[in-house]
Amino acid sequence: MRIKSHKDFGSGLMFTAVGIAFAWGATNYTIGEGARMGPGYFPLMLGILMAILGLAITFTSLVVETEDGDRIGAIAWKPLGFIIGSNVLFGVLLAGIPRLGIPAFGLIVAIYGLTFVAAMAGDEFKAREVAVLATVLAIGSYLAFVVLLKLQFPVWPWFIG
Repeated sequence: MRIKSHKDFGSGLMFTAVGIAFAWGATNYTIGEGARMGPGYFPLMLGILMAILGLAITFTSLVVETEDGDRIGAIAWKPLGFIIGSNVLFGVLLAGIPRLGIPAFGLIVAIYGLTFVAAMAGDEFKAREVAVLATVLAIGSYLAFVVLLKLQFPVWPWFIG
């Protein structure tokens, strides 16, 4: 059988692999049942659904004809680097790295760092628009995680709070 869409084939395999990994990892927790779900129930079901979706996409890539074979292009290193870097920066700013003497800067600074660095992954960067987005995300995250869910983690930098 010939691959008719390389992009769909690759993404289908990725979905299948990640789904299997999630489902397998969930078996380390108590699964429970539908009426009394354990901590492993949701990741198990999500992993199974993701694997099924991946298999469907992979099957479609072998059956549905595309014009040019839908080849996978070159890896976009710049966006990949900025997106991964922004997530790493978020973690470092949120919690700090005590071993290296880097203090926690808190949720608000971490969200601004994440948003500004991730925005550099695109073709154009508009600081005013990114600042508005970061402010909306910071307020929404504060309300969701600190006010509503009452999670305990630093919100402001160590020198403020």
